[in-house]
Amino acid sequence: MSPQIRVLLVDDQPLVRAGLRVLMADSPDLVVVGEAGTGDEAVGQAAELRPDVVLMDVRMPGMDGIEATRIVTAAPYAPRVLVLTTFDDDAYVYGALRSGASGFLVKDMAVDDILAAIRVVAAGDALLAPGVTRRLIAEFAARPEPRARPVREPASLSQVTAREREVLVLVGRGLSNGEIAERLHISAATVKAHVARLFTKLDARDRVHLVILAYEAALVP
Repeated sequence: MSPQIRVLLVDDQPLVRAGLRVLMADSPDLVVVGEAGTGDEAVGQAAELRPDVVLMDVRMPGMDGIEATRIVTAAPYAPRVLVLTTFDDDAYVYGALRSGASGFLVKDMAVDDILAAIRVVAAGDALLAPGVTRRLIAEFAARPEPRARPVREPASLSQVTAREREVLVLVGRGLSNGEIAERLHISAATVKAHVARLFTKLDARDRVHLVILAYEAALVP
């Protein structure tokens, strides 16, 4: 039997935490090791319990989920963080991703999608379903803050080949590896290799980070 994925639930609403706990109760590979109702509690619990994944609410009294995510992901043996959001209301998702989150969950997502997201990020990847990614990208584009400062292309982009840049642009637009392969007329394995090289060259944590880098470098209109 494979090791269980240890999950810390962080939300200021006890009913939300209870609902998430119930969702995971029937999944033998997932175990809730703790709960927190504030950002401060989340930081303390994460350090004490060493979970694999933290489901982090954004809006909480005191320290919010963005600051808590920044602290938790900067710690040694940092867990992966999935941001919990209502999406249509939260104006902080971009900041949370910049703070080190590996993705986000919309609170009204299907149960299977939530559980899949936990498993994928626990394995070291980032899960943003293409459709959800495009919603997030649309949200980025609608906000002036990230584009308000002068656009400066990261020096590390000078190491990126023309083909890798093409792949980065399409990742930034929310396409999956299969969709990128179809668009560029190459194999999915080749796309995966390009993405892996982008992780290394751009010092990116995961696919979410690549989306952010593509937007900040104005590679995606």
